[in-house]
Amino acid sequence: MRLSVAEATELGRSALERVGYGGEDAAIIVDQLVDNSLCGYRFAGLPRILAIAGDEKTRSNRTPVRVVHETPVSALLDGGNNVGYIAAYRAAEVAIRKARTAGMASVGAYNSYYSGRNAYFVEKIVREGLVAFHASSAYPRVLPPGGARPMLGTNPICFGFPSDEGPVIFDMGTASFMWGEVMLHAHLREPLPQGVGFDEHGNPSRDATAVLKGGVAPFGGHKGYGLSFAIQALGLLAGAALGKGQVRDYGFLFWVVDPNVMLPGGEFPHQMSEYVRQIKATPRQPGVDEIRIPSERARRERERRRKEGIVVERKVVESLRAL
Repeated sequence: MRLSVAEATELGRSALERVGYGGEDAAIIVDQLVDNSLCGYRFAGLPRILAIAGDEKTRSNRTPVRVVHETPVSALLDGGNNVGYIAAYRAAEVAIRKARTAGMASVGAYNSYYSGRNAYFVEKIVREGLVAFHASSAYPRVLPPGGARPMLGTNPICFGFPSDEGPVIFDMGTASFMWGEVMLHAHLREPLPQGVGFDEHGNPSRDATAVLKGGVAPFGGHKGYGLSFAIQALGLLAGAALGKGQVRDYGFLFWVVDPNVMLPGGEFPHQMSEYVRQIKATPRQPGVDEIRIPSERARRERERRRKEGIVVERKVVESLRAL
C-alpha cells in the first residue's frame, strides 16, 4: 500500500496509542519511523511498532528518562524502560546542549530497548553544526564466529559530519542482517538470504521464524565480529549493565564535538564539502554512472518518497490497525 507522510504518521500514532505510547512520546517515535521509511528502510519503519507491541518491556512500568550522573562534559541517563526511540532521543538532546556549552560531550543512556536507526539521532546532532559518533549495544542476537548461541547485539555504529551542503552520515549495523529485518521476514513469511541466520541449535537456517529463536552472523567475518565486540564494550560505558546487571544489554553512547574546538576558524564544514567533492570526482570505471558518498542514497530516497508516498506491506497495515 502507498501512504502519504500524513497517513503513515496517523497510522503509526494511533497504533502506538493502543500499545501505551501517546502524546509527545508517540510523536518522537513516529517521526523517526516515518523518516526511516522515507529513506528506504522498510524494516525500520512502521513495522517496528509491531515489535514494540510484542515486547514484554512495553507492558512493564515506565518512568520518565532522567539524568543520574552528570559533569560539565558528560551525562548518564536512566531510560526508565522507555523504548530507545525516546531514550536515545533524550540523550542526543543532552549531548547537543553540552557540546554547545563545553565544546564536547559524552552521553550514555541505559535501561531501554529498540532505538531504531542511529542515523536519525546523528543527523539531528549534525544539523546543529556538530560532529557526532553514536554506538548502540543491544541484547544478544549475533553469534560469534564458530558459536552456537547469540552473544552480541546487532550493535550499529554511526558517524556524522557537518558540511556546507548538509549532514554527511555513515550508519551501519555490525550484523549480517539486522534483527528488525528478521522480524519483518518472519511476519511476512519470507525466507532469509543464504548464510545469515541460525536456529536455536546454531544450525544454518533461512526460516526467519526459526532464526528468531537463534540469531544471525556478524557481517564481514572476524572483522565485523571484532567491531561488534568493541561496540558491545562501549555499551558498558553507556551504562548497559546498570539496568539488570547484564554486561550484554542495551546501551546508547554519544560522543559529540564542536569542530570549532579543533578548528576555531570554522573551516570544518567547508573542508568536509571539499572532501566530498573530491571523492565524487573520482575517475569512474566503465559502466559506473557516479560515485556516491554515505547517506546520499537515503537523502535522495527521502525527497522522492515525500512526493510519491511510502510503500507499506498491506499485511503490516492490517496488523497495525488490529493492535
